Amino acid sequence: MAKGILGRKIGMTQIFSETGTLIPVTVIEVTPNVVLQKKTKETDGYCAVQLGYCDKKEKAATKPEVGHASKANTNPKRFVKEIAGEEMLAFEVGQEVKGNIFTVGELVDVTGTSKGKGYAGVIKRYNFGRGPMSHGSGFHRGIGSMGSIDPARIKPGKKMPGRMGGETTTVQNLEFVKYDAENNVILIKGNVPGAKNSFVVVTNAVKANKPELNPESLA
Repeated sequence: MAKGILGRKIGMTQIFSETGTLIPVTVIEVTPNVVLQKKTKETDGYCAVQLGYCDKKEKAATKPEVGHASKANTNPKRFVKEIAGEEMLAFEVGQEVKGNIFTVGELVDVTGTSKGKGYAGVIKRYNFGRGPMSHGSGFHRGIGSMGSIDPARIKPGKKMPGRMGGETTTVQNLEFVKYDAENNVILIKGNVPGAKNSFVVVTNAVKANKPELNPESLA
């Protein structure tokens, strides 16, 4: 990761390009993040910037959280994440990071917590195939073979029914469409993981070319 920002998924809508093409987009609120801490190889063994998003009431925060945020002259934050990479070190503690760190057309990765689906079978959970649905079939949506009978046990890692969703998920190579500075939102083409009002992390795509970040041009 080279650069990124924290936000909250608002929902989905659609816009039209100048040529009249319909573009489905996800709206993400990116109220300016605050740099809470800078980590360097000399002090921490790696380079990263700790960002905070969404103010938390001081009475709901712990004393360490209040003290940590006070070093950046800001309020305690509900969502705190690190963005690894030397490029973000150009920002100073207490400085705001806005959505204009990305450019239109740039590819980004979005990480969030997927929607919980509850207890699910293997067809829904792992896209298993089903058996014949005719009346005489004794196998419709079952789990199938448990593997070799020789070990007399089910080997670890076997895909079985269980709780589905509620996991950290990343969707890669989504197109950055627009940054609305007035409303503090960004538009990302396509869908991103998570329910409405859930927190997400938007970073530049790890599988795409990474343009250099110049904080002076963002002032």
